[in-house]
Formats: sequence, structure tokens, C-alpha cells
Amino acid sequence: MKAATRTHPRHNYPVQGVGLGLRNALIDQLQADPPSQVDFFEVAPENWIRVGGARAKAMRRLTERYPLVCHGLSLSIGGPAPLDDEFLLELKAFLDTHQARVYTEHLSYCGDSGQLYDLMPIPFTAEAVHYVAARIRHVQDVLERRIGMENVSTYAAPAGEMSELEFLDAVVNEADCGFHLDINNIFVNSINHGFDAHDYLARIPADRILYAHIAGHYREEDDLRVDTHGEDVLPEVWDLLDAAYAQYGVFPTLLERDFNIPPLSELLVEVDRIAQYQARWQEDSGANVA
Repeated sequence: MKAATRTHPRHNYPVQGVGLGLRNALIDQLQADPPSQVDFFEVAPENWIRVGGARAKAMRRLTERYPLVCHGLSLSIGGPAPLDDEFLLELKAFLDTHQARVYTEHLSYCGDSGQLYDLMPIPFTAEAVHYVAARIRHVQDVLERRIGMENVSTYAAPAGEMSELEFLDAVVNEADCGFHLDINNIFVNSINHGFDAHDYLARIPADRILYAHIAGHYREEDDLRVDTHGEDVLPEVWDLLDAAYAQYGVFPTLLERDFNIPPLSELLVEVDRIAQYQARWQEDSGANVA
């Protein structure tokens, strides 16, 4: 396959290669036989910040061996409640302790006075852009590092003045933050809201990509997909990842699996598949340069 023109070349990613979400169910297997094909791990800091004992030591041994990235769950960057500076200081200490390469969160909100345990869409308005961007800048000031925002899966389209993609682009530019690309979420939303996933992909703020997620989802109906992270990656999502590499070059990509977690050996089959896609496009890119 002939490599397409890279429209947004980028080389200063915080990590390289292929990553895997570090889940508690995998720790014993990872310690017994650390996989050579995994280049970095990801954790949700909320699941680890106050953890001690043997579990914390096991996690620390892995983060001493592999680069770590962190993907948050509860920042609620678009929510109405004030940001929790006490939590942010705990988070900063965690990121510093584990030398996390980058911290990202969801471009959504997940609560007001309490946690909703779901990712709610933010209205796509200019007012919301300014509000969210200011909160991102505050988080970056407290953490003393640039963070990234992830495009999220949604099941209802909020009323607004712009498209999801226009909103995303406006926020990351005004906040001057990074972009955490989720390939599966683009595909899920394309089915749920009736747009072309490849057209969306062609217009992302690719020069701000930090790293990407790929995951499986559940097919509820022909026109409804649920972002479960509990299934194998579907062929259409693999095709979208391939198209992303074709257009933008290879970027670090992490396999998410949060539920129905199979043995590590089965997860590594999908990890290897990401690596195969990356290797092919890297080879094609090298051949074009030559």
C-alpha cells in the first residue's frame, strides 16, 4: 500500500510505540512475564493515588520499568462545580512520583455535587469553549505541565452553535493543551450521530496529538454503539486506525480494555496488531523518504 501524504508531521510525542492499560487484574501476569512488546502503560490516577501496600509496590515496580501515562476519570473539566485543587495537588504528587510522561482527561463532565460515573457531553457553544479552556489552563498551572483532552463517546447530541469537532478544536487551541485522540470514540459517535468517521478524522487537530486510544465497543443496534472497552477491537475501528496512520504518520497508540478482561496473552495479540500497523507505515514512510 502506498503511503499517503502526512499532513501534520509530529515527532515529539511523550511516549513511543504501543501501550496497554494497566489494570489490577493484569498485574500478577505482568510481573511474572513482563511483555517486551508493550512500550508504555496507562493508569487512571484516581484508582491508585491512595493505594498502599503490596498492590502499590507491584504497580511501582512496573512504572520503574516502563514509561507511564495517566488518563483521568473524575476531573469533570466541563462541569459546573469548582475544580478540586486539593485533588489536583494529590494528582501532581502522583504524576511526579511516577514520572508520568503525560496526563490527559475527557472533554466532558461527570458530576456537580456528586460523581455521575458517566461522561456527559458539554454544550457546543462559544461560552462553553471559554469556560472549559479557562479550567484547563487552571489545571495546567496547578499541575505545572501541559495536559491533553480526549474526544469522548456520546449518546445524545447537546444543543449548540458548532459541531463536536469545531468545539474540540476551539477548546484545545484556546487552552493551548494537547489532544488525546480516541479512535474508537470517533467511530462510535459516527454511528450514534450519523456522520462520516473518516471525514471527522481528516479534520482533527492532529498537530496536538499526544497519544491515541483504541478499544472495543458493544453493538446495541445498527445505529447505536456503546463504548464499553469490554470487547475486541472491531474491523471498522482497525481500518480507522490504519487511515489515521496513513494521513498523519505513526503516533503512540494504547489498547484500552476495562471489562471482560481476557488473559494477557489474548490482549497481546491486539497489542501486536497495533505494532504491525505501525511498522508497516514506518517502513512505507522510510521508503518514500529514500
